[in-house]
Amino acid sequence: MSELGTRRSIRILLVEDNPDDVAITRRALSKGALDDKLIVARDGQEALDMLHRRGDYAGPSAVPFPDLILLDLNLPRVDGREVLKEVKADMTLKRIPIIVLTTSQSDEDIVNTYGLGVNTYIRKPVNFDRFQEVVRTLHNYWVSVASLPSRMEVDR
Repeated sequence: MSELGTRRSIRILLVEDNPDDVAITRRALSKGALDDKLIVARDGQEALDMLHRRGDYAGPSAVPFPDLILLDLNLPRVDGREVLKEVKADMTLKRIPIIVLTTSQSDEDIVNTYGLGVNTYIRKPVNFDRFQEVVRTLHNYWVSVASLPSRMEVDR
């Protein structure tokens, strides 16, 4: 847990298929000179495999559990809605905060994702500088202000 104003290192799972958005997110996080570990899943299936430690991600040391998930909704193979549904239905994984960061303008997506347990829904800004500002603000909130559950030491 953190006290207000205290920064700590966190692991962030970014589930994003757009290489430009991955690069912008990486850049925004690195500008804060913080020691966060960004793990990238390029589609929903890869994210679920990482979280459930299966396939290429089998074994307890393959990919550490994230402290926070940044999730796009419109993903190949398994979309973000299904990832959210599956994570929030899992007794171990449901404690991980999930922030939807998407281009979807659908009010239905907002209602449905909050119904599934998303912590925050943010529409991706089109402007590069504004996108970086949003990522930095999210990061600062979840690292410096919010109290996150203790790191999961789960051997699945």
